[in-house]
Amino acid sequence: MLDFKTIKGFSGLSEPLIDEINRCGKIRIYPKNSVAMDSDDTLKKFYIILEGCIKVYQYNPQNNKEQTLYLLKEKDFFDVLTVLDGKEHEVMTQTLETSRVLELPIEKVRVWIDKYPAFNRAFFPYLAKQFREVEELSINLSLYDTSTRLMKLLLKNIDHSVKGLPLLQKLSHEEIASMIGTARQVVNRELQALKKEGIIDIKRKSITLNNLNKLIEKLSK
Repeated sequence: MLDFKTIKGFSGLSEPLIDEINRCGKIRIYPKNSVAMDSDDTLKKFYIILEGCIKVYQYNPQNNKEQTLYLLKEKDFFDVLTVLDGKEHEVMTQTLETSRVLELPIEKVRVWIDKYPAFNRAFFPYLAKQFREVEELSINLSLYDTSTRLMKLLLKNIDHSVKGLPLLQKLSHEEIASMIGTARQVVNRELQALKKEGIIDIKRKSITLNNLNKLIEKLSK
């Protein structure tokens, strides 16, 4: 049985709803670098990420370009759009590390949205958060150059309790490039430039922030 008190936004669920979720839910394990939930799956199922990291992206086979839309991490949902409109969401997924998810029948989720206010208090703020992330991605791709997009990504993923950038530690430069709509070689060049300025340090996949103030100052120019 899952402890929903550990899942952000779900601590206020009633015991009958928790029992129903535990009764209907199934745990799925997806190995690293594998396809996770596909668009056919999400017509029937809804997912809560319990562990791991799953990339949601679009791919154009004509030019071999890939754009990451967002990364699903612990406590994230997938797919909120299909829950609301019942339409196939044509995106692709790939696990960046072994991931454990809770799979729920999508029709049950729709019933819970109507029946349980506490479920709404978790579902709809998450929906708004995801809309904002996609809007931010669209604005960044349209209005900012690659260097600025990379610095904004670094700033967004700072954990002030530590010195590094935890989310980005797990990503290759190719994955970072996919998040900001560019090529791996460009990311390599921009990261080396930031390293030369003393803003970051790079060791393999590890990026350490050395000078937050300088990063903010550079972004404001």
